[in-house]
Amino acid sequence: MLEEGTAVLEIASPELWNTENPYLYKLILETENEVIVDHIALRKIEIKDQVIYLNGQKIKFRGVNRHDSDPVTGFTISLEQITTDLTLMKQHNFNAIRSSHYPNAPFFYEMCDKYGFMVIDEADIEAHGPFMIYRKEDTDYNRFKRWNEKIADDPVWEEAIVDRVKLMVERDKNRFCIVMWSMGNESAYGCNFEKALEWTKNFDPDRITQYESARYRNYDKTYDYSNLDVYSRMYPALSEIQEYLDKDGSKPFLLVEYCHSMGNGPGDFEDYFQMIQDNDKMCGGFVWEWCDHAIAHGTAENGKTIYAYGGDHGEEIHDGNFCMDGLVYPDRTVHTGLLEYKNVYRPARVISYNKESGELVLHNYMDFDDLKDYVKISYELTQDGLVISKGKLPEVSAAPHSEGKINLKINVPESGKCYLKFIYHLKKELPLLDEDHILGFDEIEVSKDGAKCKLAEKWLQKTAVDSELQVNENDTQIHIKGREFAYTIDRRTALFTEMKFAGREYLNHPMELNIWRAPTDNDMYIKSEWKKAHYDKAYTRAYTTEVVQGKHGVKITSHASVVAETVQKILDVTITWKIEAAGKIDADIAEVTKDDEFPDFPRFGVRMFLDKKLSAARYFGMGPQESYCDKHQAASHGLYQADVDDLHEDLYSPTGKWKPL
Repeated sequence: MLEEGTAVLEIASPELWNTENPYLYKLILETENEVIVDHIALRKIEIKDQVIYLNGQKIKFRGVNRHDSDPVTGFTISLEQITTDLTLMKQHNFNAIRSSHYPNAPFFYEMCDKYGFMVIDEADIEAHGPFMIYRKEDTDYNRFKRWNEKIADDPVWEEAIVDRVKLMVERDKNRFCIVMWSMGNESAYGCNFEKALEWTKNFDPDRITQYESARYRNYDKTYDYSNLDVYSRMYPALSEIQEYLDKDGSKPFLLVEYCHSMGNGPGDFEDYFQMIQDNDKMCGGFVWEWCDHAIAHGTAENGKTIYAYGGDHGEEIHDGNFCMDGLVYPDRTVHTGLLEYKNVYRPARVISYNKESGELVLHNYMDFDDLKDYVKISYELTQDGLVISKGKLPEVSAAPHSEGKINLKINVPESGKCYLKFIYHLKKELPLLDEDHILGFDEIEVSKDGAKCKLAEKWLQKTAVDSELQVNENDTQIHIKGREFAYTIDRRTALFTEMKFAGREYLNHPMELNIWRAPTDNDMYIKSEWKKAHYDKAYTRAYTTEVVQGKHGVKITSHASVVAETVQKILDVTITWKIEAAGKIDADIAEVTKDDEFPDFPRFGVRMFLDKKLSAARYFGMGPQESYCDKHQAASHGLYQADVDDLHEDLYSPTGKWKPL
């Protein structure tokens, strides 16, 4: 005989569960014939004044979307594999996971309870099909408006949709890491989701609900959104977010997917971070997505795994490499995008540093821990990339979401580029994290006014040489010869074809003025315009060249253009080379005028083909990994050296599909 009842347990001064201290109580249920052991947590998730709180504290979701995926076992995932994922997530400062787009194995949620992850549990509902069907009026407006006709707003599907939501909620209701129920993914909105939301809120009023696809509906009908707790969006522009906050703001704003991590991405983590932190109604977001999805197909001759994805098995209907969009490779090797995320979401940040007084102000971005209880901070002072002093800061007390001050006096050299780097170390051992694990860093420039890198100045300084240059010209070439070098410039291109210095030939192909690069996934639409403009077949043509030889060198100025067959001239440019008697070259490529009929360039610069024996690189700048204008938060200034091959990051498309050639 099955009976139901309610047991009330009173706990004096309870220890509350949160992502920074995931405290669990052991629950033992014992009968005459059975003993059941489980773990429970005490926590409260709620919305007050359009702000999400956990245990009375404002929180931000530092989240990621995760699929069950492995290059060998496919969708069958073990406890060990999930532990690997959760460990990497903790190491890179995530505190939340969305189970996109289906409920995960039950033990996944037990692990999230144990290790401290908030979870959006998502029903196994996705209905892209009605959006993709043939439409006579093929516009986004019409497709979005009619998306819900076939499933979301057709009562015949009510039982199936509500049943899937019920199965999820009933099965996972006792997992305390779950703070939000999601009705599914990208299926539009209608009466069936109204019913699913109504049942969910009646059954479990103590958790939050979300459904991003609620915005896709028949615009001529009025729908009920009263049981939907957050306004969630995928990939909105920052301006769209600001517009919602300014004009509506009736619900917390959730980035249920953002910063698509395909190829050489993602960028803009820092911009989204600033907007999330700037407004309490912004409750955070979930990056798309955790891992690249591919199937391992043996090993190539170079020792790398061969990965297969859409179309590689002869199938006609597929999405190509669109499943390769994660922060880690299929084998969980870290992408540089994950390093970027980690440092953007470091636990603390330097707000200000006064070099004269030594006052250092830090902001604590943790939700629950005082900064002094969570991190130890060390520092390094570098001059032109070399560490000249280092030390450890005393404890800095700063309550969650507040600031703390400390004094640090340093002696900054009079010369050189100087940077002060603060490194945040985990102060205590946590589940999945060892004490002293590096959580991120801050870097601020402290150079004296006008100071420059001494090494760069040494490289650039003029060298007095007694011997004069020999300059010989003919109709097609300009030869410049000095004591230790011999250069040749092609009059037809205004570019170097030969560069010999100290007995070594540096070029193995003539220099090029380049406007082309391999198109990336984000160039999927514009690349047809680039090829229509013949950017991939463009070359340089020079019209006039003036050679002026002086006492200390020669100046060569050319009017040139970039052209391609069957189209008009793409651009005009003035190219000036100044060559010193010692062989140093100064380039000035200026007065670039593009024909406005042409699209923006994929790239613009000089392309030099160096002898492959020149395999060692040394530079002062940001490193050690690649960095870009919107993806450099994980890089810091230093003097770096590496083999050229080590400076390359493998991407699946277009620079290589990891297949044997």
